[in-house]
Amino acid sequence: MSLDGLLALGREAMAVAGLVALPILATALAVGVVVGLFQVLTQVQEATLSFVPKMLAVAAVAVLVGPWMTQRLLSFTAGLLRALPELVR
Repeated sequence: MSLDGLLALGREAMAVAGLVALPILATALAVGVVVGLFQVLTQVQEATLSFVPKMLAVAAVAVLVGPWMTQRLLSFTAGLLRALPELVR
């Protein structure tokens, strides 16, 4: 396998990983900002107040977007396994 092919494969793997992680990370970020703003405005400094809403929101997004995430990962893995004989040469 050439260096260019290896770099392209690594680039594609990073793109798929970023795309799959984006919904969960964006949800955690958005909920964290909203809860942080709420804590600043109300001066409530409770640690569980920032953790529980993030946990619930991330779980909801994982349930809603999970099939799409799984499909993306499976299609990447299937393509990688199909191309394996050509990659090993």
